[in-house]
Amino acid sequence: MRKLRILLADDHETVREGLKAILNAQSDMEVVSEATDGEAAVEQATRLNPDVVVMDVSMPRMNGLKATEHLRVCCPTAKVLTLTRHSDDRSLQQLLRAGVSGYVSKQSRAIELLQAIRAVAAGAKYLDSTMANRVINEFGRRTQTVASSLAELTAREEQVLRLVAWGYSNKEIAAQLDVSVKTIETHKAKAMQRLGLQSRIDIVRFALLQGWLEED
Repeated sequence: MRKLRILLADDHETVREGLKAILNAQSDMEVVSEATDGEAAVEQATRLNPDVVVMDVSMPRMNGLKATEHLRVCCPTAKVLTLTRHSDDRSLQQLLRAGVSGYVSKQSRAIELLQAIRAVAAGAKYLDSTMANRVINEFGRRTQTVASSLAELTAREEQVLRLVAWGYSNKEIAAQLDVSVKTIETHKAKAMQRLGLQSRIDIVRFALLQGWLEED
């Protein structure tokens, strides 16, 4: 069985050593390289083309957000799984905009990290269970209203929302659907208005409730 090739990017040696020991102990994973900052992570990912980059957010020279944006261009097949101490909506929105495939808290257990790596490598999106539960609970109060409004969406509006939830930009969605960016903006705005959604994080919450972020 082919092992998942993983690049670790964290500026703390003790963290990297601990992660490496956990990951290399798995029969389906191997750490192929380590980086101490964002610039090194981009350089090594470009050279090694790993399956998953486990990325710390706060690093010197280039932080994890910027490094993820670079990786999305130079290494589009590499999935980025971020490790962070922050669990607020603003941080999550920044990570989603940067193009991460998964989000795991540094306070989570090792099994959560292993599940996240396997999920993003398989093409799914992954939110730390504590974050997923929180955003679903916060959004759950509007579930009945949103559910009734979902039927009012056109097929294209739903398609656009799904792609937004997966982290694609308006420009990328327009190219994928072969329409103008303005058209995508219109579909997105109308869908959000119908569902009472105010922000990208609201779209992600809604997508979680609908099961849109599960692997097909």
